[in-house]
Amino acid sequence: DELQKQVSEGKVSVYGSNDVLTMALGPEHPGRLRGVGAGISPRQYFNLPKPQRVSFDDRLKDSLRVLLQEETKKMEAKAREEALRMEARTKQLVEADREHFLSQLSQLIPNFDPSMLKPRISQSPKNPMSDKASCSGGDGKHQEEEKKDTAKNGKHQEDEEKEEEKKDEEKEEEKQDEKEKEDEEKHGDKVIEVGDYSNMVAPSSLKTLCRYVETTLVPEEKILQFTIDKEVFGRECDTFLLPEDITQFAGMEEIGATVLAVYMRYLHDVLKQANMCSMVGFIDHATVSANSGTIADRSRLVAARLQKTDGEQIFMMPYNRGRHWVLLIVRAKRETVYFLDPLPGHRVVDEEAKNIVNSAIKIYNSHIGRAGRKAVIWKTLSGTPKQPSSVECGYYVMRFMRDIIMDPSLAFENK
Repeated sequence: DELQKQVSEGKVSVYGSNDVLTMALGPEHPGRLRGVGAGISPRQYFNLPKPQRVSFDDRLKDSLRVLLQEETKKMEAKAREEALRMEARTKQLVEADREHFLSQLSQLIPNFDPSMLKPRISQSPKNPMSDKASCSGGDGKHQEEEKKDTAKNGKHQEDEEKEEEKKDEEKEEEKQDEKEKEDEEKHGDKVIEVGDYSNMVAPSSLKTLCRYVETTLVPEEKILQFTIDKEVFGRECDTFLLPEDITQFAGMEEIGATVLAVYMRYLHDVLKQANMCSMVGFIDHATVSANSGTIADRSRLVAARLQKTDGEQIFMMPYNRGRHWVLLIVRAKRETVYFLDPLPGHRVVDEEAKNIVNSAIKIYNSHIGRAGRKAVIWKTLSGTPKQPSSVECGYYVMRFMRDIIMDPSLAFENK
């Protein structure tokens, strides 16, 4: 009452939160009044709503969600950088392989000039829309002037082209004469002509194939096409051999997935003749080797092939982890994988290949309703023949598969 009287008389000023009640009770916090009684909170005094409680699980989920988003962004950025690096690396490898192929082809085929093949390989296909694009936006007057200039200079250009062709023919004849002289000096009176493979140490069938490549495939720019039946890899697929695939095979150079696929098709015919298809199967190496997709996708492809297993059937799976071939033999029924590497020394299984096969066997066990082992058994077969240099790995993988198939008892594990 005294304070109100002083306020009415103008002795005490009231402003903001400093009202009469605050002066009488005394401030606990700026703008907040002290409640009467012990344990009185502002929420109880002012009847405020209860704050929503966030459980520990919800807070943990939110934290994990934010962390996962950040990690996903980092992984996507890293994947983009890796893709750019792989693209640049692939271009370098393709260029190196091209140069290596040309040098080897010049050694294999007498009188072969690499410069004749380089433009054909390096030339990129012409865009059919490029002519239209270059003409768009030009006016009719400019085009008429170009036609007049072309008509005036046509005869002069024809004369120049004839002279250039004549000079090129003379140069070509001179080069041919020089090469023939060099061959005569090296081999005496005997001159080895193009297509003469009689001195090449190889089966007659391979010599005939090389002649066919030189006389038919290369001049006519043809390829050898094959259809691989569904029985071989579990799905029908078409493939083809380029002329360089055959010449590289004849010269014991590096071979690719196509040559292996054609050879596995031949081995499947051998198995059919011996009634062993229920004992041995093949997995398409082109779909499971490195850079053929994600590990999960490749595991599912292998598992789909294993699900068609017949009892104790084994599956041969050549694998290329990057310019090197190895052989994996998968025995899904026993959850065992055998590893054969033609390189000398102590070799270990590539972790990526291991993850692919392990996941595939887990999927296979789930398909047949079996719990399976905790870990798949991996065995490195010792005593396998070793390649003499760095380019024969593909040939030795073919040899491993052939030697195993030629033994009807399939006792490769004990050899």
